[in-house]
Amino acid sequence: MEVSNMTTVTVFVLLGLSNNPQVQALLFVLFLTIYLLTLLGNLLMVLVISTDSHLHTPMYFFLRHLSFLDAFYSSIIVPKLLENLLSKEKTISFLECFTQISLVIFSGATEACLFSVMAYDRFQAVCHPLLYVVVMNRRVCAGLVGSSWAIGIGTGLINTLLLAQQHFCGPNVIRSFACELPPVLLLTCSDPCASIASILTTMSVLGLGTLVLLLGSYSCIITTALRINSATGRNKIFSTCSSHFLMVTIFYTSGVLRYMIPASGSALEQVLSMQYSVITPLLNPLIYSLKNQEVKVVLRRMLARKSRLPL
Repeated sequence: MEVSNMTTVTVFVLLGLSNNPQVQALLFVLFLTIYLLTLLGNLLMVLVISTDSHLHTPMYFFLRHLSFLDAFYSSIIVPKLLENLLSKEKTISFLECFTQISLVIFSGATEACLFSVMAYDRFQAVCHPLLYVVVMNRRVCAGLVGSSWAIGIGTGLINTLLLAQQHFCGPNVIRSFACELPPVLLLTCSDPCASIASILTTMSVLGLGTLVLLLGSYSCIITTALRINSATGRNKIFSTCSSHFLMVTIFYTSGVLRYMIPASGSALEQVLSMQYSVITPLLNPLIYSLKNQEVKVVLRRMLARKSRLPL
């Protein structure tokens, strides 16, 4: 059959996480709680870092962008998930689906770049402390963050535009709780080679490239830490690196596996999607910021100042 004679899909159906009404109600409460905590934690970090001059350093400059991105990332996925948990139809329009795909790829690519930038910042601070202020000046920091956002935008647009060239004639059921490129590619009626090649290239170049930078930075940090005579200083570096490396491992493992392995609609794929799109934005402010002693001091200062204000 020629493509011109095929029916064009205008609406997709998201299969979701469960068809059981009682399970859906429990999931709605769970994900609503996660979403509110994610917004609270990340937007609080943006506010704290923006308003306190003590935190106007390169590290917190990057953390502010990461926190804003995590709040945005979660808002791409969770509101639609919550809506579908309360809805019987669970539909999403063609345009809305492709917008979600584009924003998910953009957010994931930008976050991967920011993780690398933050690792590079810590490498400079630990391995070259005397040159840190000179190397990580305001222009360099702005350039690194701007490049991260630009790479994310470009990656999202290229992959989505190539996917939009495909023809969708049915079925229209997406075996996931969100519109993501792998499960949507399963529904195309035309040759998806261009889209597959694009996403594999993205994951190979961007994913592995940023991962190499991360591993290189953390390897140098650990090597430098081992040379430090002070046990307190060494333990502080290892404590920070271990928690950061845990979050990077969760994000990269779930993201790479989700996009590199052919989609099949399995439960494992949904777990992987949940890890990098819902769990990581929730945990990032806890791991990167709220465990930090400087942030705790600023938060206590802000709360004390607020308590002294006249009613």
